[in-house]
Amino acid sequence: MNEEVMHYVSVTAIIRKNGKYLVCKRSANEKAFPSKWCVPGGKIEKNDFINTPKDTSAHWLDIFEKVVKKEVLEETGVEIENIGYVSSIAFLRNNGCSTIIVSLHADYKSGEVSLKKDELVDYAWVSIEEAKNYDLIENIYEQIVKVDAMKSLCRST
Repeated sequence: MNEEVMHYVSVTAIIRKNGKYLVCKRSANEKAFPSKWCVPGGKIEKNDFINTPKDTSAHWLDIFEKVVKKEVLEETGVEIENIGYVSSIAFLRNNGCSTIIVSLHADYKSGEVSLKKDELVDYAWVSIEEAKNYDLIENIYEQIVKVDAMKSLCRST
């Protein structure tokens, strides 16, 4: 395989509930961004779709949405809905592998936060102003602001 075209692909969710956003603290044992605050999500793996029926004769559809729902539920115990696109970013891991992160937004649907403690060790529902007080991974604050503006625009129309 050609290493130049191989990437990790991850999806994350900026989850809104009653005007606040879910942020989570990563474990100190995480390879990327240990002990930093983030939004929940995870890597897309072949097993996330390969053993499920295809949506067309050759394709699986809505993989980002399906995986982010699964990852958020696994990591936090929260169900989400109304998923949409925010942005995409890329970074290089310490081992040289590239990672593409697709940032999505979602509305809280149900569930009480119960963290998967080997990955996430703390959480908070925060307003835009409160988010400034957390040691967030670079660009997450700006993405939360973007989602808040999108949601405010939807409410005003």
